[in-house]
Amino acid sequence: MRSLLRGPRDVAANHAVVSADRHRLAAGAIRLVVAAVVVAVGSVSAMAGRLVVDSSGRKVELPDRIDRVMAAGPPASVVLYVLAPEKLIGWIRKPQPAELPYLAPMVRNLPELGRLTGRGDTANVEVVMAAKPDVVVDFGSVTPTYVSLADRVQSQTGIPYLLVDGRFADTATGLRLLGNALAVEDRAERLAHRVEEILAEVDRVAQSMPAERRPHVYLARGPNGLETGNRGSINTEIIERAGGMNVVDAGSGRGGLVNVSIEQVLAWNPDTIVTTDRNLADSLRSAPGWSETEAVRRGRIFLSPNLPFGWVDAPPSLNRLLGLQWLARLFFPDRFTDDIRAVTKDFFAAFYQVDLGDAELDRLLDGARRRQ
Repeated sequence: MRSLLRGPRDVAANHAVVSADRHRLAAGAIRLVVAAVVVAVGSVSAMAGRLVVDSSGRKVELPDRIDRVMAAGPPASVVLYVLAPEKLIGWIRKPQPAELPYLAPMVRNLPELGRLTGRGDTANVEVVMAAKPDVVVDFGSVTPTYVSLADRVQSQTGIPYLLVDGRFADTATGLRLLGNALAVEDRAERLAHRVEEILAEVDRVAQSMPAERRPHVYLARGPNGLETGNRGSINTEIIERAGGMNVVDAGSGRGGLVNVSIEQVLAWNPDTIVTTDRNLADSLRSAPGWSETEAVRRGRIFLSPNLPFGWVDAPPSLNRLLGLQWLARLFFPDRFTDDIRAVTKDFFAAFYQVDLGDAELDRLLDGARRRQ
């Protein structure tokens, strides 16, 4: 039977074991504390955000990293595709087959999410939550109506919502704002600089034109052509910026898009009609009332190209910059030396990241000529 009494060696050994255990426990505790600090710091870093002031003056806190961006409406989907296609998580409306060759391959198969803004909105906060974006972006008008919607969606979902002014005068600023928010500053700066060049070129020509040389233009929307854009609206500022005189003056309280009568169109008597509807462009010469307008008598009916987006206002986003160059050359052909084909190819490469072949270009410009 082993004795319960211990000698000096046993006591010393026991002290050594206890001391070693204490060191191991202390080291383990230190490692746990360090790990906890690392986790805590990581969590704070993940939660930390950046404060961005959007075009409406709203202060929006964004996460440090943004990989998934949802467009609130059609104009936003265009600007996000142009600026950061790798971050766009879906389309307002899934692209049609005819539009696909004019879009970069990486975005052609993105899902359809619907729209939060404008007429015929098809998305809601449940759709936003299910899509799990890091941020929602709207591009276009920043009126109180859109501010209210942005605040409501952000409050209900907890997802930051940016409003960016989409008018021509603020396009370059808006691109830089979004470039900073989405961490694509270099591309945003290149595009903003190109926007400034396009606007400056068109402005030089348009502002040099005396009133008697400026065309009186009516924008004919829809199958009967009686939906149009009020003077000064985001829908028709492209006409005014290109040097045309928008004949529609429905009063400042009527809003952007307005419905008018053929009698009103006849009273305005435009000498130039720009339409977004091919069937209307083909039928205006024989449509009741329209044949009495100066535009139809002179054969000055122009169909806006619409691939992959409308060139005039469908939607009113960066796509209008190409339409602006097209309209300026229609209005004042003697003041430009380049060809709209070259202008179009350059725009598609810079903004849509698509190199157009001759066949795609022919199809795109088909119908954009003057209607005799």
